[in-house]
Amino acid sequence: MVALGKDLSVERGEHVLFCDYRYFFYITNDWEMTAGQVVAEARGRCDQENLNAQLKGGVRALHAPVNTLNANWAYMVMAALAWSIKAWCGLLLPVSPRWQKEHDEQRRRLVTMEFCSFLQAFIEVPCQIVKGARQVRWRVLAWGPWLGPFFRLLDAL
Repeated sequence: MVALGKDLSVERGEHVLFCDYRYFFYITNDWEMTAGQVVAEARGRCDQENLNAQLKGGVRALHAPVNTLNANWAYMVMAALAWSIKAWCGLLLPVSPRWQKEHDEQRRRLVTMEFCSFLQAFIEVPCQIVKGARQVRWRVLAWGPWLGPFFRLLDAL
């Protein structure tokens, strides 16, 4: 266990307005890492609070809208699967060698994107469906910054 104490004192000029001490505890079973490595590893993976907030507010997976336990369980599973589809879209987004830096940044932003932003960028794409000559064509009616990654993902799938 690593205990990290921080002095968060607020100062105005040379005067200290108030002192606030915060303690952070990091628990690990890796005996090979130093204390600094344990703290850096934990800070690199501390996105779980954001994940829980997205499951509560964005996807509403922890919302219980129905009156039976099984129906609420099914609702939670479907919402969590929708969240997983978002993550898989980010992981499956192809990266071309020529534009590797930009594509890696798009992939990272897609994996960390909030669910409502994902809905607007990838699901609620305004299209016109045109049927004719034994074909169905989709015309995209609006351009957005995520349209390029959307078509790259579509080609990959």
